[in-house]
Amino acid sequence: MFQQYKFLSLERNMSDTSVKISVLPNGPLVVKGDFELSDADGKTWDLSGKPAVYLCRCGASQNRPFCDGGHKGAGFQCSATPAS
Repeated sequence: MFQQYKFLSLERNMSDTSVKISVLPNGPLVVKGDFELSDADGKTWDLSGKPAVYLCRCGASQNRPFCDGGHKGAGFQCSATPAS
C-alpha cells in the first residue's frame, strides 16, 4: 500500500529574476529570488520584503517550514553535495 504525502510547493514567477536555492552544511535550505511558497492546500506564506527564506531540513524547527535553528540542538548533520 502506498502512503500519500502532502508536499510544500515552491513556485517561481516567470520573470527575468532567478531563484537560487543553496544547501547550508548541517543546516537549512536558503531560497533567494522571486518565488511563492505554498502549503499542500495552496495557502501561501506572505514573504513580501524578505530577500531570502531559510527552510528547515532537519524536522526539529518549531516554525516549519522555516528554520528556527533547531538543527543545532538536534545534532542534525548533512553535508549534501552534488555527485561528481
